[in-house]
Amino acid sequence: MLRFCSLGSGSEGNALVVEAGDGASRTRVLLDNGFNGRQLGLRLARAGLALDDLDAIVLTHEHSDHVGGVATLMNRRRLPVYCSAGTAQAAALDDGVVALQAGAAVAIGALRLEPYAVAHDAAEPLQYVFGDGARRLGVLTDVGAPDCGVIAALGGVDALLLECNHDVTMLHAGHYPHFLKQRILGSRGHLSNSQAADLLAALDRSRLQFIACAHLSRSNNTKVLARAALAAVLGCGEGEVRVADQDEGLAWQCC
Repeated sequence: MLRFCSLGSGSEGNALVVEAGDGASRTRVLLDNGFNGRQLGLRLARAGLALDDLDAIVLTHEHSDHVGGVATLMNRRRLPVYCSAGTAQAAALDDGVVALQAGAAVAIGALRLEPYAVAHDAAEPLQYVFGDGARRLGVLTDVGAPDCGVIAALGGVDALLLECNHDVTMLHAGHYPHFLKQRILGSRGHLSNSQAADLLAALDRSRLQFIACAHLSRSNNTKVLARAALAAVLGCGEGEVRVADQDEGLAWQCC
């Protein structure tokens, strides 16, 4: 069985737990950790977990909301870290790193990890599809302009966490300085609600059973707007689109 829960998603910190069991054993990996030690412990406990339940850390890129708590975590419990060589160098990770490359799948216990490249303003960012041999979970956050490679990587997933960072109108009208607005809107920035909807429309959704919006901006988006954008593509009620919240995360979901 493949299941997952978000411990929090947004510019103040990101972490996702993905779990797979093959009948004889269970593997749990932590995708990113932008939370300090206390916050991570509290959020893991909310999911019924502790640090000792984790088998590995997988990183998307070196920005602090994704790796800011990794050093503290590693001081408390040594775990193998999976990320690109560029991310490892940019995040100053030296020991215990397994270098990943886009398009080269690896096994972590009962989990199959499929890295794919994305356009984001980081050294060598990767996003991932997780699988257990029967079900696949796609994760896409922190991307500016998705290309055909992203569409191919996410095609046919059973569950999807998809960045809906901002509403363009809210961002333009908001208080962010001009340079930051341009960064977010750029081809190596973050997905708007409409961009996320366009990407979703382009995917093979024949197996898709679950979707959640992720990495919402507190200042430049609302859950109502993000849900509505994706629901319009799916032709479903807005309540069927979930949100990985910054504070509350997302409770355990099974693919």
